[in-house]
Amino acid sequence: MTPESTLTEPAPQPSGTLSPAEPCAIVIFGASGDLARRKLIPALFELAAQRCLARRFAIIGFGRTPMSDDAFRDTAAEAMRQFAKGGSLDEGRLREFLQSFAFTSGEYDQPEAFQKLTRRLEEVDREYHLDGNRLYYLATPPGIYPLVIGQLGQAKMARNENGKSWTRIIVEKPYGYDLASARQLNKTVLEVFDESQVYRIDHYLGKDTVQNLLVLRFGNGIFEPLWNRNYVDHVQITAAEELGVETRAAFYETTGALRDMIQSHVMQLTSLVALEPPSAFDANAVRNEKIKLLQAIRPFTPETVARDVVRGQYGSGSAGGKTVPGYRQEKGVHDDSATETFAAARVHIDNWRWADVPFYLRTGKRLSRSVTEIAIQFRKAPHLVFRGQQMDPNSLVLNIQPEEGISIRFHAKVPGQEMRLKEVTMDFRYGATFGSQHSAYATLLNDCMRGDATLFDRADGLEAAWALVDPIVQAWRSSPAPFPNYAAGSWGPREADDLLERDGRHWRKP
Repeated sequence: MTPESTLTEPAPQPSGTLSPAEPCAIVIFGASGDLARRKLIPALFELAAQRCLARRFAIIGFGRTPMSDDAFRDTAAEAMRQFAKGGSLDEGRLREFLQSFAFTSGEYDQPEAFQKLTRRLEEVDREYHLDGNRLYYLATPPGIYPLVIGQLGQAKMARNENGKSWTRIIVEKPYGYDLASARQLNKTVLEVFDESQVYRIDHYLGKDTVQNLLVLRFGNGIFEPLWNRNYVDHVQITAAEELGVETRAAFYETTGALRDMIQSHVMQLTSLVALEPPSAFDANAVRNEKIKLLQAIRPFTPETVARDVVRGQYGSGSAGGKTVPGYRQEKGVHDDSATETFAAARVHIDNWRWADVPFYLRTGKRLSRSVTEIAIQFRKAPHLVFRGQQMDPNSLVLNIQPEEGISIRFHAKVPGQEMRLKEVTMDFRYGATFGSQHSAYATLLNDCMRGDATLFDRADGLEAAWALVDPIVQAWRSSPAPFPNYAAGSWGPREADDLLERDGRHWRKP
């Protein structure tokens, strides 16, 4: 590597909407894995191409398999051509970007490997003038996290004593398997790093629509006065996937939909929808309100799990016009597996704002389509002036994926002499208004390098989410379910529809 290999334009201004980060060395543990290839390397290139990385940076891969710097660059180039956002690449800029890559191999439990990594970091710091700033990314399987963290501590690579540079670590989900393991992971991390150095990433929170939820509520005078039990009938949060378990059977068999999605992504979305206004838009204020909200969610008991929580597992069916196998027929899945691929829950928030307003959460694989959305359904008008007209309640929908945007549904008069009403929709689409958007991983990596932890989880928030999910897991262990109980390509088991129909409501069909 040479200092000239970084992007060297004089004082570049970012071409995107993110601010440039400070110079730093980025170490990716598990650099040859799927996460690094599909998400991290393309996101870092996106930042570099839009000049949202510092002009001076280095990316060091760490893994068990010996690999030269050139081989790592070739692997990264292949990943970029396969997974880059937009599908097209500036090959010249890609070559420049790749020249900042290096690779160090070793076992995760060997001190010698981390001593070698230290020497490599010192080398690139001198060459690139990185000011001693370091970002570690744990892209390994979760079982490796304690080994890496322990070795970073023993090698004195976790803290900066000079007070001038920074060291941060990004931890990928899953953060533990249950409340006890999450607490143990937090204990392991915080024995080596300070909480201010730890960034627990959830890529959903990097999506523009998720962040815009706070702007929608607190940056406008229209919505927040209506955002309470007086006007909201209920809230639905859906995170649906058309795909099945694919190649993730080994992971999914020990996790399931509840741990994989409800505990993390869906609970994060719930907290952002329902939290109280923070005093400021900064990490401490926002995360303080999130933890208050999570602690206000009514805890589950064996009785309420039986009544308010539904699980499912997909059988054979049709997806994308093709016949697909059931979960138990997927490669790597036990033929009598009791792992849920669908979970739905009725959640109650015991505070003044949301008393008696149910939140309906659902997630699943092999559903009718892939979509993530938050739907706020308002109460009906108190007096029906237009008699004889069919009038559904108004709703506000935040579309998180695949296409980010916000929709509002209301009634309008159909042209003509008769008073006929029709439901119409006002749509805002991010792509149409703002053009190309940053990927979620690019946004969150940029935030971490700038020291902004607002969109990252804190130890107490993580444990609060697990405290809500643990009783459900324990109740399910003592009560086997009849699987499979929904066909691939449907919207889940019939019991999930019953969950709302008992309340006189129904799921939206996105």
